[in-house]
Amino acid sequence: MEHDEAPVPTSGTAEDVRRRILDQIRSGLLRPGDKLGGERDLAQQYDVSRSTLRQALDALQQSGVVRRVPGRGGGTFVSHGKAERDLSAAVGVPAYLRRQGFEAGTNVLSTALRSADKDTARRLRLSSGDLVFDLVRLRLADGRPISLEHAQLVAEHFPGLLECPLGGSVYELIAEHYGTTPAEVTEEIEVVAATADEARVLEVEPGAPLISVVRVAADHQGRVFELSHDLFRADRTRMTIRTRLREDAQDEGGLRIQAT
Repeated sequence: MEHDEAPVPTSGTAEDVRRRILDQIRSGLLRPGDKLGGERDLAQQYDVSRSTLRQALDALQQSGVVRRVPGRGGGTFVSHGKAERDLSAAVGVPAYLRRQGFEAGTNVLSTALRSADKDTARRLRLSSGDLVFDLVRLRLADGRPISLEHAQLVAEHFPGLLECPLGGSVYELIAEHYGTTPAEVTEEIEVVAATADEARVLEVEPGAPLISVVRVAADHQGRVFELSHDLFRADRTRMTIRTRLREDAQDEGGLRIQAT
């Protein structure tokens, strides 16, 4: 009697497969963006059952090493590793993700027009009760959460902002529609632990490390127009700062470190 399929091999474990795929990535045999084979071919290649293979791929996906894309044309792909966030340039998240080969995406979680609270008004140099646009967005890299953004912008400067498409870069949007570009940006960076709500949205464990970036931006007229608080997944993001020093001012860097 003939069988359509050969007996399923089961000589390896999910951990064996996970390590072998990691070794292939580290050696350069598999590169970021490469598509792995189908489940049947991979199971034969690594000499395991398909259920064992799925366990290995699940573990690799949870750690961000591979990403799975459903549907026709989808499959399992080698991820691009950590995204580099260059703090030396005021560039929107979608732009720098695309430059590094990621597929950028955005989920707009909420938008509102509200009165500035005391701290927001102080940072934006407003009077208490002045109106701000409040925008919360989840940024995606290769279909998975990478950062949670909470931006507040002075409503007086950007009438009708919430009627514009908000899935892309706010900086590109306000430059095109309002002629506003950032001239001075101050960013406060620290590592924080994810709250339960943040962990749920960013798909990490509660208490997981997040890189917190609080940003205040002013335009070329000196008007402060933005206060943002971004939370980046520390396992998916690397921060870089590029500084050009003058020979006569090598001790005047823009980075200040405060111990607490």
